[in-house]
Amino acid sequence: MAATALVRTALNATSRVATAPPGRVAFELFRHPVRRSRVRPAEREVHDRATTGELVVNGKRVRVYRWGDGARPVLLVHGWRSRASRFVPYVQGLLDLGMSPVAFDAPAHGDSGGRSVTILEYRELIGRLSERHGPFEAAVAHSFGACCTLLAMAEGVPVGRLVSVAGLAEFGYLVEAFTAVTGLNERLERDLVRRIEQRLLPGAGDIWRRFDATHRPELVTAPILAVHDEDDDVVPYRQSQLLRAAYGEEQLRLITTRGLGHRRVLSEPTVVDNVLAFLSEPLPVPAPVATPLPVPAPTAPAAPAA
Repeated sequence: MAATALVRTALNATSRVATAPPGRVAFELFRHPVRRSRVRPAEREVHDRATTGELVVNGKRVRVYRWGDGARPVLLVHGWRSRASRFVPYVQGLLDLGMSPVAFDAPAHGDSGGRSVTILEYRELIGRLSERHGPFEAAVAHSFGACCTLLAMAEGVPVGRLVSVAGLAEFGYLVEAFTAVTGLNERLERDLVRRIEQRLLPGAGDIWRRFDATHRPELVTAPILAVHDEDDDVVPYRQSQLLRAAYGEEQLRLITTRGLGHRRVLSEPTVVDNVLAFLSEPLPVPAPVATPLPVPAPTAPAAPAA
């Protein structure tokens, strides 16, 4: 907390003199994960059982993982400052259901290369893994990973159903949360938004609408299970409420927990059991589309007798 306060004071004090230096520092802090997560001792045995491979995205080496024989693939998508091994509590249950978990460490995360990552790189990875292992029967995504997965689904990656755990709905919330944590003044916040649009995601269109998971919900028709903790201090519970409002209660089922926060909710055994139960449910059968009967062509009237 002391380090955050020091950064906040330095950025805002410098911004009164010149925008460029503190603006650049804020931008670099925004796009670079502060640290890499390591494989936890409790995750090691299952993590090491995975078949591993590599992809390259924007020159960054990406570590990918697969468990099982490849049948009925399920994609696991981690969030910011996390890694694929956080889904270890789900792996054996998915294998028991006859499914094959597939995961990756995003650039700048886990065992992958690079120092930064964007939502478009997540989107490309999800699409390429779908081409290699899919189509995915389901996806389980945490935090920022949920926003990235919904973008991929809206832009054509086939996923049978989605589980969003502590999922982010509004892409703009990333700036809002970063500004709140670092205490950026209005001048620095405007400069950060400009740098994100022009330097981090140039040519991506209206990123605040395109990457917002509530913008065009009709593009995602798969059943969704959302799990979120009321006490989440990283991605507020309101983000899943926005998802439910956008997709409707018939498509999105929301489970609310209490006292688990942002990270523990992913590995809580009761949550894992609910997710596996959701994934084992039969997919709804689409209602048959009525085919109109062919209209007979009009016949010419008979010629009068001579």
